[in-house]
Amino acid sequence: MDILRIATAGSVDDGKSTLIGRLLHDTGSIAKDKLEGLEATSRRKGLDFTDLSLLTDGLIAEREQGITIDVAHIYFATAQRKYIIADTPGHIEYTRNMITGASNAQASIVLIDARNGVIEQTRRHLFISALLRLGHVFVCVNKMDLVQFDENAFRRIERDMKALVQKIGYAGVVHFIPIAAKDGDNVVRASAQTPWYTGPTLLHLLESIPVLQAEPDLPARFPVQLVIRPHSDEYHDYRGYAGKLASGTLTQHEEVLVLPSLKQTRIKSIRSGMSPVPVALPGQSVAIELADDVDVSRGSVIVSAHTPHRQLQAFSAVLNWMDETPLTSGKSYLLQHGGTRVKAKATAVQSVLDITTMEQQEAPGSLRLNDIGTVEIKVARPIAADPFAENRATGSFILIDEFSNNTVAVGFIGASR
Repeated sequence: MDILRIATAGSVDDGKSTLIGRLLHDTGSIAKDKLEGLEATSRRKGLDFTDLSLLTDGLIAEREQGITIDVAHIYFATAQRKYIIADTPGHIEYTRNMITGASNAQASIVLIDARNGVIEQTRRHLFISALLRLGHVFVCVNKMDLVQFDENAFRRIERDMKALVQKIGYAGVVHFIPIAAKDGDNVVRASAQTPWYTGPTLLHLLESIPVLQAEPDLPARFPVQLVIRPHSDEYHDYRGYAGKLASGTLTQHEEVLVLPSLKQTRIKSIRSGMSPVPVALPGQSVAIELADDVDVSRGSVIVSAHTPHRQLQAFSAVLNWMDETPLTSGKSYLLQHGGTRVKAKATAVQSVLDITTMEQQEAPGSLRLNDIGTVEIKVARPIAADPFAENRATGSFILIDEFSNNTVAVGFIGASR
């Protein structure tokens, strides 16, 4: 059965957790005892309705404050497919968690409070969805009950979002649905409160979009995570290289290159678990045995000898800055790309996105907390990477402060220099 991975996004109190709870409730995905517990907790809080947001707000601080802080992954299924939903925080302080939750998603649900319209976090989250190259964005205009299901309120937000989509150049598909997550209007079942809306419900749309499959036509990229030496009589001379094939396919007896050394050899065998397989597929975890004794270690990348590859030492990247201390030109960091960690320097900050106008401001000199900007990066030794636009699996990285060990930025590789 297909699995669709979705991330939620939106500002604080837009109703992300409630919407997810409603999806679970109306698809019969909540156990009876769990539902009874939610009803009892809601009564203790003095509510006259079942607070479905409690299903996903698992931390004590989240329950006390009524906000989402951590990323919660929720699993449920219908007859059509399985779902993994990342319930991500809406508060600007936790933007890093939103990016983390959306990094493996194929689509995002962007919630907008019908009373407030498009605000800063809406623009930021839509831009991040575009930056991550998500194929579908579901714009759910929530709390329609609080504006008396006014069509004009919905259409105004729809117009504003369409203009924003065009301005940032988002290439995916955008869907607009008026909902009231608290009572379930247009979430799983069509609402009688919106006779002016004739489109499908949110669940119907989720059921109908194609699940993104791994692309075997991409160049093969196999980052080595672990060297396997059993030291047993049965496997006395075995040396395997374990990892997950990031993209493309690799076959037994295929000629390959080991990066960064550029040593050429061929694949002697491929194993999935304990079983030999003739071909490794994208996303599959395997152990590869090579025909020749070449230098391979964690951080090496095995690629096909007959397809192009890149080893980048200087490149531009779009960064989402996540640290209180600003990024400034010339400062050094640790760059983590797959299993490779290398020293890196931000040689120049080219531009930063103005969230209000969605335009690039040239030469700002620094990036501050939650800024999204284009930065020139130089690494101490080449990394086997691709532009994010060509290969999501090998086109991203994180920056780490080498003194505090904090993750300070997530980056998406652009052009090399």
